[in-house]
Amino acid sequence: MLLKNLDEVECCEEACVHCEDVCLVRRNMPAEELTGDAADFFKAFADKTRLRILCALSLHELCVCDIAELLGMTQSAISHQLRFLKQSRLVKNRKDGKTVYYSLNDNHISSILAQGLEHIQEGTL
Repeated sequence: MLLKNLDEVECCEEACVHCEDVCLVRRNMPAEELTGDAADFFKAFADKTRLRILCALSLHELCVCDIAELLGMTQSAISHQLRFLKQSRLVKNRKDGKTVYYSLNDNHISSILAQGLEHIQEGTL
């Protein structure tokens, strides 16, 4: 948890809206639909299992059996999470014979994952 208690949040001592600043930011804010889509995107990172799958796939392409073994979970549970990640466009798959391999959808995902983990690690040093 980032805030230990609400007393740590500081507020303005007097109400004073800086209209020019508000107008500047309002003109440059992303559309509400875009922020809604982004919120859905980031929800995929909010689950520990999905995050571990993404970390694994950032290192190497793997099949469901590999991921299940790696995380000590059932193939069914992994398939369920991969379905969510695929619908969120975070992972893609390819079929090779009877085996389906999963990998990250693109380098953006790897970068977001690395930056998030780096941010957390910096806070614990």
